Amino acid sequence: MRKLILTMSMSLDGFVSGPKGDIQWVFSGDQEAIAWKLENMWNASLIIMGSRSFQSMAPFWPTSTMAFAPPMNQIPKAVFSKQGQAVLEAATQGLRDAQAKAGDASSGPLQPGAESWANAYVASGDLADEITRLKATDGKPIIALGGGTFARSLIAHDLVDEYMLMVYPIVLGEGLPIFSALPAPRPLTLVSSKAFPLGAMAQVYRPA
Repeated sequence: MRKLILTMSMSLDGFVSGPKGDIQWVFSGDQEAIAWKLENMWNASLIIMGSRSFQSMAPFWPTSTMAFAPPMNQIPKAVFSKQGQAVLEAATQGLRDAQAKAGDASSGPLQPGAESWANAYVASGDLADEITRLKATDGKPIIALGGGTFARSLIAHDLVDEYMLMVYPIVLGEGLPIFSALPAPRPLTLVSSKAFPLGAMAQVYRPA
């Protein structure tokens, strides 16, 4: 059975974005932190996310040359959405646009694995049931990333097997939390902790 790892970046006071969705503070340029994130991403067999994150990422990553583009494109994906297959339109349109600019559908700026966005599994059933199905097979972990609302739902339904939190040295005062929908306090066990040169700290927890 695969475990589900929730990976999120957050401020010292527990917000994953500012009150207006600001996440610029995440891009600190800390190369050691980036390398750590990449290593953990490559340890996934599936990336899952909510529909809003999917629709914003799907047009971007297929032609990106950023450090995270290879795992983001090459690792299979699942998107959780009540829209059904319609949620994939952003991905398929992005591929069409990139191919049109290249003038040749078999070459151009598309990165290896780009088609995985258009081929993502659409999970439109009950959240817990869908997660149970995805976990049922053996293999490397499932990583959930992107989407504070989606993360909050996973946490509230107690579906997360491991929390991989990159905590940045900034206090926002207000913003979007992910632990605000808990029905009761939930003890966690610290598995590992690693500090990076520019002040970020990776904290990995599991349910106690």
